[in-house]
Amino acid sequence: MDDSVNVGGIILAIVLVIVGLFFLGWLVQGNDYFMFKVFAPKMEQVRRETFEQSKAYNQGMAQDLESMRQDYIMNKDKEVRAGLRSVIFHKLADYDTSKLTPDLREWIQQLHNDEKEAEAQ
Repeated sequence: MDDSVNVGGIILAIVLVIVGLFFLGWLVQGNDYFMFKVFAPKMEQVRRETFEQSKAYNQGMAQDLESMRQDYIMNKDKEVRAGLRSVIFHKLADYDTSKLTPDLREWIQQLHNDEKEAEAQ
């Protein structure tokens, strides 16, 4: 009878160790998820702000706007121009226009004036 108690105790101990390891693994995984959930958005925000301040991003924005300006100048159709203004304003919605060249800033201001005139008509 003594041997069966020892074997039962050993089996119980092994089962408890295995359950404990599973619980520890679950706890570690849950903590990893919690850490990711808390810090990933903050890291992404920093990454995005760094990108938006980069020289490549600002040069790309200026080149896109310059290309759109050429399209705007070439098209005389009011509907096409209205569509281009809408796309340009959408592109500039969260962009700091002070980073643009003075001539592009003046053109953007002219677009705003054109938009006001089109709405008045």
